[in-house]
This record gives sequence, C-alpha cells and structure tokens, in this order.
Amino acid sequence: MITRTLAELAAELGGEVVGDGTVVIQGVAGIREAEPGAITFLANVRYESYLAETRAAAVICSRVPRACRVPLIQVDNPYLAFQRAVRVFRPDLHRPPPGIHPTAVIAPDARVGAGVTIGPYVVIEDRAVIGDRAVIMAGSFVGAQGAVGEESFLYPQVTLREECVLGRRCTLHSGVVIGGDGFGYALDDGRYQKVPQVGNVVIGDDVEIGANTTIDRATTGSTRVGDGTKIDNLVQIGHNVVIRRHCIIVAQVGIAGSTELEDYVTLGGQAGVQGHIRIGTQAIIAAKSGVTKSVPPHAVISGYPSMSHHLFKRLQAYLQRLPQLFQHTKGLEQRVQQLERDRVREEVR
Repeated sequence: MITRTLAELAAELGGEVVGDGTVVIQGVAGIREAEPGAITFLANVRYESYLAETRAAAVICSRVPRACRVPLIQVDNPYLAFQRAVRVFRPDLHRPPPGIHPTAVIAPDARVGAGVTIGPYVVIEDRAVIGDRAVIMAGSFVGAQGAVGEESFLYPQVTLREECVLGRRCTLHSGVVIGGDGFGYALDDGRYQKVPQVGNVVIGDDVEIGANTTIDRATTGSTRVGDGTKIDNLVQIGHNVVIRRHCIIVAQVGIAGSTELEDYVTLGGQAGVQGHIRIGTQAIIAAKSGVTKSVPPHAVISGYPSMSHHLFKRLQAYLQRLPQLFQHTKGLEQRVQQLERDRVREEVR
C-alpha cells in the first residue's frame, strides 16, 4: 500500500498544510464518499457544505482561508492537484506488462519497438510501425502503414485504419475507429456513387479519444487532430476536419467535413457544427448548439441557429414570459374590442 504523510504529500503537490501534517494518507476519494485515511478535494463552492460532513482524513482546497475540522492542503489549483494526488496513490494500476501475446497476428514487415505490449488477437498489418512502450490491448487493429507513437495506449477493440498516424502518449478508449471512410457520395443519373476516400488521419501527441468516437479519413490529404486535444465518447468527426491544439470536445458532438477548429476551442455536449466553416481560437460553443457559420475567436455562443450566449439567454428569458405576455395581449385585445363596440353604439345614438 502506498502511503504519505500530509506534509510529504503537500510537498509533492506544491501546497501548504493547515493543521496536522503528520496525518497519514492512504488513498483518494470524492468528498461525499471519502472514508478515513483518504484525501479528497474541494474545487467548487457548491460543495463547500460537505466540508462539515466529509469523513476524509484531509482536503485539498484553494488558498482561501476557511474553517474545517480536518487538515487541509492549500494549493493554487485544487482540481489539478487532486489529479496529481490520484497518480501518487494509483500509478498505472492496470497497465499490462510488456510482451506480445501468442495469438497476436503481426505482419513480418511491421516494425515493433522496445517494451511494447500487444494483447490477445491484435492484428498489425504490413509496414505498420509501433513505437516504444506502446500498449495495444485485446482485439485491436492497426492497418497497413499505420503508426502508433511511443507510449500510446489503445484499449480493447480500437481500430486504426491503414496509413493513419497516432502521435506519442495518446490514449484511445474502446470502440474508437480512426480512419473510416469519409461520407462522400455524388448523385449520378439518380444513383449515389461513392467518392473514393484516399486520405488519412493524423493525430498529434497527448491526445485522448473517448469510447466509440469516430474520426473519418480525408477524401484527399489528412483529417487532423492537434497536440493535447481531448475528445469525449460518441463524437463524430468528418473527413478533412482540422482540429488544432488543446481543444475540448464533449460527448455526442458532430463536426461536418472540412471544418477547422483553432487552438483551445471548447464544444459542449451534443453541439453540431456545419461543414466548411472555421471556429476561432478559444471560442466556446455551448451544449446542443447548432453552428451554421464561422465563429470569431473568443466568442461564446449558444442555441440553434447559434448566436451570442448573451443574446441567447435574453431570448430564453423572454420565452419564459410568453404565457404572461399572451394573456396580457389577449386582455388588451378584449379592451380594444369593447372600446370599439362602445364607440359604434355612441355613433348610432
């Protein structure tokens, strides 16, 4: 079992102890479910009330002064510090040891680096390259001339199609398909003819891709995902899309072909992005938005069709008032009608 005193852990996290630094920490947990011996964290003021109830041995929190019955480690970024604490107590617990399973099928001209783990029933085709210390788990597939970078981790049932390139230290969760054909068809004499998809997908370093996400190969050229980008589960990325560095793409997003996301773009869950547009640096697209035109850098947009988030909130507020406005308008109409009847009666007299 891995243990640390609170003072030792604070030194590793770059934090300050408030309280007893000799308390022994044996693990990590959320603030509501933590048991004695575990350290938890507080990064959102909504959970402040749980400080009085938590059974944790200590809490990682911001440097704001606060009263608490258990010791604290105060840091600049509690959420990030907690992630580092998780790594202290659970360091790659389920990483399989290096080696090639006897059921794996590896082409004779594939290049497999040092310290690689290749699990049961993995298939690696002609001229594929597997970087040092990569892990490819059961049932995964690397196509002809595909490349997996050093220290990348492919969970079971990942497909990396032919000629697609995966960078270093990437994580692909189960069911990911990289390099399926882009959705391209041409109508000819009443029938759809398939447009050949002869490009590939190029993924940078330190990218994580969630379960059952698909990234289509380019019609020509490359579909690209930049360094540090994080993609959630069940995302669809179309052919020739370019995603730059450190973007966040949340679950069930759909991005149509030939769209470009600049650096540090955030797409909320179930957002849909039309093809052939550009989303500027650090733009934020709220959940369920429908983006039909290019978005400038640093913009925050919502709704369908998408608009500035400030305008969207105002419109939503107005919508909530529609029943009252309808009743008010109906009352005004009735008053006008009554006035008209009164006027007619006066004229008849």
